[in-house]
Amino acid sequence: MAAVDYLGRIPNNVDLAENRRLQRALEEWQPRFRDWWTEMGPVGFQAKEAYLRTATSVDAQGWAQFGFVKMPEYRWGIFLAEPEPGRLINFGDHKGSPAWQEVPGEYRGVLRRLIVTQGDTEPASVEQQRHLGRTCPSLYDLRNLFQVNVEEGRHLWAMVYLLDAHFGRDGREESEALLQRRSGDRDKPRILGAFNEKTPDWLSFFMFTYFTDRDGKYQLASLAESGFDPLSRTCRFMLTEEAHHMFVGETGIGRIVQRACELTREHKTDEVRKHGGIDLPTLQRYLNFHYSVSLDLFGSEISTNAANFYTMGLKGRFEETKKDDDHQLKNATYRITTLEGDRLGASEQPALTTLNERLRDDYIDDCARGVARWNQIIRKHGIDFELGLPHRGFRRAIGTFAEVRVSPDGRVLSEAEWDARKHEWLPSEADAVYVQSLMQPVTARGKFANWIAPPARGINGQPTDFEYVRLT
Repeated sequence: MAAVDYLGRIPNNVDLAENRRLQRALEEWQPRFRDWWTEMGPVGFQAKEAYLRTATSVDAQGWAQFGFVKMPEYRWGIFLAEPEPGRLINFGDHKGSPAWQEVPGEYRGVLRRLIVTQGDTEPASVEQQRHLGRTCPSLYDLRNLFQVNVEEGRHLWAMVYLLDAHFGRDGREESEALLQRRSGDRDKPRILGAFNEKTPDWLSFFMFTYFTDRDGKYQLASLAESGFDPLSRTCRFMLTEEAHHMFVGETGIGRIVQRACELTREHKTDEVRKHGGIDLPTLQRYLNFHYSVSLDLFGSEISTNAANFYTMGLKGRFEETKKDDDHQLKNATYRITTLEGDRLGASEQPALTTLNERLRDDYIDDCARGVARWNQIIRKHGIDFELGLPHRGFRRAIGTFAEVRVSPDGRVLSEAEWDARKHEWLPSEADAVYVQSLMQPVTARGKFANWIAPPARGINGQPTDFEYVRLT
């Protein structure tokens, strides 16, 4: 068990004190990170104390402690999951070889790009969410927002550690660039499109943490299979924190669904907007938008890059070791959805070049399970409505479906039909204005905005009316 140095300037379990060059590099980066946090982190709450968990160890029994802390004083650090003695590379051309502890020279550029792309998403989401605190629906939700934010900050630290520890000057330059790009900036945008979208309201935040952070889960899980052991260990620890982000999204949307159903039954009408709720059709339109944006994050259906990452042993499949095949896929095929003229079909394609689509399939199945739980809430209230995931080709900007218009039920449409009906399927300006009108802060202990139900339980055994953020 690697001991955690929690007293140094940078808490870590990677023996940072034994590597003076790396320690100096990270200690030079630290004040720049704090400057970025002050400039681009949560607006208006930097001096407030929030009830946050902080990583103090990586064992399953007690890897986090809870307490009140001001976010700029949060103990960001570097934590890697425990090493597996004798770990081997489990897939690709190097299958069966010892996992790499240092960067294999021939894969240096590719591996750096993978780490930078993942690392860029972490500060981006903090930037996207920086104004949300001002319109929080409760202290409970405000605390959850801040927990997500500080953990995204720690995930940035995790990627910067890998860059600085293993990529020399190139890595240090990439670490600087991670603090220079800005979400939605015209001149220096974030690398991936979804991380340049705005998150203007809490409905969008909950959709983001459900759908877009779930993409993060699948990307991290694939990188956790990497033959480069420091990346694998880093991502395995990050996954323990990512679970909370998805919890915030799933329960947040579930509570909005719950409140919509309560208002429907109380007032005997589906028009819950008249009573300050978010109606289920609006929820479906927001779902359609965020889901389709998140699907694009997996890349093109056919990808030689994905094949190369796998063959090199750098990025595996989700739960690679549980797959019952040769883990090299030289002759294997995988069935994917294809476009055949103006119709959708399916075809067998080489398994290596369709790895993005296989990961997207795993993601879609996972998304569907949460939607099923939201529908259970609706059914329990006896309401005749069902939320659903739109077709994978709906509103796509990358891959096979980027050049066509596909309806939520999977029909290829003409441009005219799409234009005539897209506001049935996507949030309209009126939807955005209405949702924004509900974004009035509720900060009294134990109180919640009218459009969202209270949670089933509080955080870490605390009651729901606990003072999760001290505003006075």
